[in-house]
Amino acid sequence: MARMRAVDAAVLVLEREGITNAFGVPGAAINPLYSALKARGTIRHVLARHVEGASHMAEGYTRAKAGNIGLCIGTSGPAGTDMITGLYSASADSIPILCITGQAPRARLNKEDFQAVDIASIAAPVAKWAVTVMEPYLVPMALQKAFLLMRSSRPGPVLIDLPLDVQLAEIEFDIDAYEPLAPFKPAMTRAQAEKALSMLNQAEKPLIVAGGGIINADASDLLIEFAEVTGVPVIPTLMGWGSIPDDHRLMAGMCGLQTSHRYGNATMLEADFVFGIGNRWANRHTGSVDVYTKGKKFIHVDIEPTQIGRVFAPDLGIVSDAAAALKILLDVATEWRTAGKLRDWSGWAKECQQRKKTMKRKTHFEQVPLKPQRVYEEMNKAFGRDTTYVTTIGLSQIAGAQFLHVYKPRNWINCGQAGPLGWTLPAALGVRAADPDRDIVALSGDYDFQFMIEELAVGAQHKLPYIHVVVNNAYLGLIRQAQRGFSMDYEVSLAFENVNRAGDPDAGYGVDHVAVAEAMGCKAVRVRKPEEFAGAFKEAQRLMKEHQVPVVLEFILERVTNISMGTEIDKITEFEDLAESHKDAPTAIVMLD
Repeated sequence: MARMRAVDAAVLVLEREGITNAFGVPGAAINPLYSALKARGTIRHVLARHVEGASHMAEGYTRAKAGNIGLCIGTSGPAGTDMITGLYSASADSIPILCITGQAPRARLNKEDFQAVDIASIAAPVAKWAVTVMEPYLVPMALQKAFLLMRSSRPGPVLIDLPLDVQLAEIEFDIDAYEPLAPFKPAMTRAQAEKALSMLNQAEKPLIVAGGGIINADASDLLIEFAEVTGVPVIPTLMGWGSIPDDHRLMAGMCGLQTSHRYGNATMLEADFVFGIGNRWANRHTGSVDVYTKGKKFIHVDIEPTQIGRVFAPDLGIVSDAAAALKILLDVATEWRTAGKLRDWSGWAKECQQRKKTMKRKTHFEQVPLKPQRVYEEMNKAFGRDTTYVTTIGLSQIAGAQFLHVYKPRNWINCGQAGPLGWTLPAALGVRAADPDRDIVALSGDYDFQFMIEELAVGAQHKLPYIHVVVNNAYLGLIRQAQRGFSMDYEVSLAFENVNRAGDPDAGYGVDHVAVAEAMGCKAVRVRKPEEFAGAFKEAQRLMKEHQVPVVLEFILERVTNISMGTEIDKITEFEDLAESHKDAPTAIVMLD
């Protein structure tokens, strides 16, 4: 046993639990913890420019690699409230991050102390656990519980709030006697697997819906093997994209109202059986339950019991970790295939492949200003199979999901359910902090990019290089498109005549993203014409490698391009936008089907 401050014990526990990186902002109420971090020197710290940015960096860090847990640290009051969006985003997508905040001394709680707020109560709805630790010796024990909770069952975030005097108090603590607790994960039984496969065997046109739980469980190889043994096509959700390569013969496309493929929706509508694993039936995937479920039977496997039946009642629900479920399903399916007991779905799989070959959306446009579809076509040419894409929400993300290609798990890092603007940039920095070697391409519309643009300075300061593709139409594009239903275009334009861009052909687009990026210590390239694509991608990659800073690659788009989407999976509007004027922004469209 050794006598030490509670924060010194906390840092020892963080080390033992595998924490090597932290993202945060120091301040008076959390300075004791920072002093302990400095004394040990074992945990790299990335100084964010905004605490919400730090929380998204922690998310990106966690999402980048199996087993990672991102750590976000902030001072009292506003730092904690700034973290709420990151906690919500992590909670919604089952992502474990640990947020640690400083707090006023215990004697000053509820006494109008500066920046003192009941952050545990505020965070409780968006965390697996949120607590203000009131006893010094409980600091290492609270952390032990936090890591157990973050890793057990459905993963999720935790917030630990530390009063200033609790941090500074001395305790007796022996790190040699400390061991991380083994997490609990439910597992499918053989009897359950046999029941599920018996139901599957009765189907003529079955599909596997592969959710983000498969990515979280690091079970993509098991999914592919199970699909190959059974011969059942796979529809990944947006959060499960990459769990099976896009060019795999059994990858049948994505289904949904926005981030979907024409062939994926068509295949889902043809299916008579859906085997959901690690998914949550989110509405952007399903549309209305009546349309989605019509004529089908469902099995739902999820790690969280209360997730089963939350959206609609399946014909069979099984509580299990995705990896554990796929392992026993694969064992039974292999035995049944060898014994000739498994049905042959090769004809159905060929039908799915035929739709995948023929039901494509057009991407090759020559217009200036550029159409976004062409940008994604060129991205597919410029970036390799190992590229990791990071994005959040908007027409940029929706079009990216429709036109880009993903071949590996964790190569599509997307904030799925919360979708906060500004998430992309700090999340990409977190991914880079987690992996210094991978190819990282962030994807933003101009508004998402502007939301937390200050975090570019973090990438420059800490040498966290990546390429940030910004598709700039000077619009809140997704909201503008949605407003068509109200026959309006109201307060969604970001365009203005920038007085500092005299002579610039894009002065009417407002913010000069290239100038801002360079002012932040980064590099930037602007693209206006199709013939500039190849050179711009090469230049961006050269600049990133040479200077080891983020490189902004901005594409000047036509003001209005409507992207395929709809209100139901059988009512997707497929259109090519005719608008070319970036001044008048008309909304005339021609229907393609």
